[in-house]
Amino acid sequence: MKTVSVGMNLTIADILAVGNGTAKAVLEKETCGRIEAANALVKKYTDGGQETAVYGVNTGFGALAEHHIDKSDLEKLQRNLIRSHACGTGEPLSEPVVRMMLLLRANVLALGHSGARLVVVQRLLDFLEYGIHPVIPSRGSVGASGDLAPLAHLALPLIGEGEVSYQGKQMPADKALAEVGLTPITLEAKEGLSLINGTQAMTAVGILAFQVAQRAVRYANVVGAWSLDALLGTAVAFDTRINKLRPHPGQERCSSIIRDLLVDSEINQSHTDCEKVQDPYSLRCMPQVHGAVWGALDHIGEVLERESNSVTDNPLVFPDTGEFISGGNFHGAPVAFALDYLAQVMTALMSISERRIEQLVNPNLSSGLPAFLVANTGLNSGLMIAQVSAASLVTEGKVLSHPASVDSIPSSANREDHVSMGMTAAVKALTVVDYVEKVLAIESLCAAQGIDLRCPLKPGPRLQQIHDSFREKVPFLTEDTHLAPHIQASVEWLRSEDWAASLP
Repeated sequence: MKTVSVGMNLTIADILAVGNGTAKAVLEKETCGRIEAANALVKKYTDGGQETAVYGVNTGFGALAEHHIDKSDLEKLQRNLIRSHACGTGEPLSEPVVRMMLLLRANVLALGHSGARLVVVQRLLDFLEYGIHPVIPSRGSVGASGDLAPLAHLALPLIGEGEVSYQGKQMPADKALAEVGLTPITLEAKEGLSLINGTQAMTAVGILAFQVAQRAVRYANVVGAWSLDALLGTAVAFDTRINKLRPHPGQERCSSIIRDLLVDSEINQSHTDCEKVQDPYSLRCMPQVHGAVWGALDHIGEVLERESNSVTDNPLVFPDTGEFISGGNFHGAPVAFALDYLAQVMTALMSISERRIEQLVNPNLSSGLPAFLVANTGLNSGLMIAQVSAASLVTEGKVLSHPASVDSIPSSANREDHVSMGMTAAVKALTVVDYVEKVLAIESLCAAQGIDLRCPLKPGPRLQQIHDSFREKVPFLTEDTHLAPHIQASVEWLRSEDWAASLP
């Protein structure tokens, strides 16, 4: 199994691999030294009995930061923090997201500016190793001091409280710990705060959404070429000379894929001398729209990877100078902005897909294909309502594309007076990319139907290979049938990436 070094510049691929269980997270000797140096400074401060107030070490939290805490209560302070902040609601986050959160939080502590003990970092990695996954409600964070509520639910099982999922069952954390031979940790000074200050919930959800979005935009070029051929569209709009005059990298990447998929298409060659001058925008402007989405994802990926390797704790511990410095690295604005952007560009991607669906099912637009892509129209409704289903998803995507990050509700008695709403942006983005896959799946259903209706003419070899793979999962529709299972089969085929082998 691949190993991923915590505290050593994680990539998004590393994070996803740990999330899906195909990689193991480990601590290197160098990393352990950093962790211990930061913790030594915290211990020096607390053991020495200094009276100077240091936020989160010997003070209360948020609006209670001016309350000095006696040394005898420092452990109770950290325990109370985790308990009081674990107040999320809503459906639990998925296991891959929880695993990514465990890794990302361990990575923050391992960078050596948080002050937690090595045993705390190791326990987060133990949870990954044993498959102990804290049950974390998806709602409850405003992205103020980061994702306080979700991260508190992540931390609660470390002290033997809360619920976890272990071997497919939900159970009390102390029971799961006992089954694998672990004992609850007693948190020491600053450790509770070090576990919950940060953006690891929104970042983990965002990385999962980003993964889906990357697959979707790659596939959009495939299904777009499929639809173009079925609609007797022209390849002229994908001429490389056009892209050189507007050299956005994603635009040429998209054009190149579509050009390649149309090579040696009998369907395309059959209408080279037709009178049509230009195709509708949903066909002609695929490079400009899909390419812009690709460019946006490049930026979003950079933000998420940078955030994954950032220290988002507060206060920050600087062992080299012996300082504790309070700041605002926990604020989720960079991630929130990026994930709002993700929802917006992916909604645009499914919007143009839905317009191609309309071109395919509408007999006034489909260049001779039967109405709603089925014989005996009237007796059969064909794919009429599949387009309606896609339109419904696009409309909801537009609603979800309203940015969460422009909102702010002050919290903690106005101490946290500007918040990011980053977790809201993340959950919205994850919902939108799920809808995108469903709309692209519906377009696949329609495009494949259109290609078969052009027989005996065939598409190019690469597109034919994709078409044949699709037909192994989803049949040609000769008459009306229950469509929902076919749409779901199309979604599952898309997610399997069987189509990717035919791409250049």
